[in-house]
Parts: sequence; structure tokens; C-alpha cells
Amino acid sequence: MADELESAVETFLDDADTVLGEYEQGYMDADAALGQLQSHIEELRDEFEG
Repeated sequence: MADELESAVETFLDDADTVLGEYEQGYMDADAALGQLQSHIEELRDEFEG
């Protein structure tokens, strides 16, 4: 379980970095960035609560 959670956290952090990078570069607006971050948070929560 610990390996799965660690993998889920790594995936979340990579995805969050990607979203923030695209937002900072102007590739997406704030609403889209927040929507994607919320989706990634929900995925992480689902994995954690598993």
C-alpha cells in the first residue's frame, strides 16, 4: 500500500507541476488550471482512501 500511495503522490505532484507550468506560460486560463488541479486532487484522494 505504501508503494501505491507514494506512486499516487508522485503522479499528483508531476501533474500539478504540469498544470502550473502551462498556466504560467499562458497555455490555459485560471479556471481551466483550477479545474485540472481539482481533478488531480480528487484522484489522489481516491487513491488514498482506496
